Amino acid sequence: MRLMIMFDLPVETSQQRKAYRTFRKSLINEGFVMVQYSVYVRVCINRKSATFMEKRIEKFLPANGLIQTFMLTEKQYNDSHFLVGKPVEDVRNSSDRTLIL
Repeated sequence: MRLMIMFDLPVETSQQRKAYRTFRKSLINEGFVMVQYSVYVRVCINRKSATFMEKRIEKFLPANGLIQTFMLTEKQYNDSHFLVGKPVEDVRNSSDRTLIL
């Protein structure tokens, strides 16, 4: 399962830029990887862990802007296509990162 975060945050004032940087760094600290600008994704074990991660993100939301989350299965995520550019082959962005104990 993947949790995808898409956001559009204002960056007109210095306070808004600081809120943007803080939010972005918090996503990275939670294990999210940038797919595109303002689009981050993280591997989650199941829907319950993805919902838990959504709740954690709610704790550090900025005051302004638009933030959307999507829960995708691995099949849905793997069915995405790169129309321009080269796909990024990286273990951080694949299900190979998940460890089953």
